[in-house]
Amino acid sequence: MNDFFLAVPLLPAFLLASFVLAATPGPAVVYIVARTLAQGRAAGFASVAGVALGNFGNAAGASIGLAALFAISATAFSIVKFAGAAYLVYLGIKALRPRATDLRIEQFEAPRLLRIFRDGFLVALLNPKTAIFFAAFLPQFIETSASKALHSMALGGVFVLISVGTDTAYVFAAGAMARRVGGRGPGGPAAARYATAATFIGLGIFTAVAGSRAAR
Repeated sequence: MNDFFLAVPLLPAFLLASFVLAATPGPAVVYIVARTLAQGRAAGFASVAGVALGNFGNAAGASIGLAALFAISATAFSIVKFAGAAYLVYLGIKALRPRATDLRIEQFEAPRLLRIFRDGFLVALLNPKTAIFFAAFLPQFIETSASKALHSMALGGVFVLISVGTDTAYVFAAGAMARRVGGRGPGGPAAARYATAATFIGLGIFTAVAGSRAAR
């Protein structure tokens, strides 16, 4: 572990840059906040965990060269990007379907939280822009004498941990907001469902039409 820190003299700069980038709202934050507002903090925390695992998968992919493939192959990039966009639209359409029970009652069921975790994981993993972001960002903080793949993955893990912290803060903030303005009338659950569906479908469209420079 000491060798790792000695090999990263720019670690303080990396930590600061990672915090700023992680705290800046992006598609992942919008997704997590939408889940929290519609289904409560438990769903938000499950989404944070799923997104974190998906992001770490992209960091690992960047370390082993998948990001390079996405950068040079428009076909591979487009396939993964449109798959992620289609999944977001699918989640939006799924959210439109009325349920027999209120979503807030279901939020503590383990199978439901596992599904939310899975959705967050797939949404993050099927975003090739994140892998390209890691491939462009992490090498700036790696010494040429270091083991690039190992240190890139380690720094990617640190970035993901920082993102978990900032995303968790968004969950707490969205949860507090939901208690004040959400679900208080007979139309509350339906309004939350429509807002969630619109958010997911909008994110899917944004993902499909955005260029390759967007990050998390």
